[in-house]
Formats: sequence, C-alpha cells, structure tokens
Amino acid sequence: MKKNTGARRAVTALLIACMMLPQALWAQSAIDESPNEWAMVGDLLVARPIGLVMTAGGAAVWLVSLPFTLLAGHAGEAAETLVLGPGEATFMRCLGCRVTGYTGKDVEAIRAAREAEE
Repeated sequence: MKKNTGARRAVTALLIACMMLPQALWAQSAIDESPNEWAMVGDLLVARPIGLVMTAGGAAVWLVSLPFTLLAGHAGEAAETLVLGPGEATFMRCLGCRVTGYTGKDVEAIRAAREAEE
C-alpha cells in the first residue's frame, strides 16, 4: 500500500508542478515565424481558399443574423467573430505563418537596404 501512496503523491506533485510552469513561454516557442516552402505552398493552396470561403460564409451568416443581433445589441461582436476574425486570419498574416498580424520583416529589410546604400 505504501508504494501506491508514494506513487500517487509523486504523480500529484508532478501534475502541480506542470500546472505552475509558465505556459506562455511554451506557446511562444511553438510559433514558427520562418515557415518553409511546403508550409507556404500548403497555406496558399489550402488554408487561404478555406479562409476566404469562411469569411464569405461568415459575412452571409452575419447578414442573416443582423436583425436579431441589432435587437440584442451585439452586432459588433457578431461581426468580429463571423467576418473580421476569419478575414484577419486569411489576409493579415505572412504566407505559411500561423500567427495573425503583420511581422514587419519586409519593412525592416527595406530600411536596412536603404541604410546600406547610403
């Protein structure tokens, strides 16, 4: 019986320790901002068309639900979830990247090239 109790305590302590670790650091290291060519091709041929269809479908659903969401006062939230979210994921990220938003790598490269010319 003592072996089971000791093992349970060890497992419990391990689980508590894992829960206390900073999860944000693990998630941050999983983000790949330098995708390879296969990720870019897959994004271009699969993910972007699906995102475009989801954006158009979300706009249609938002338009149909607009009278009800206006009465409830949540039209902005519905638009953000159904149209802006998929649109942002489709159009506001680099090709092959998983994180939405502009990275600014092109702007930095152009700035560095201009400074090198001067």
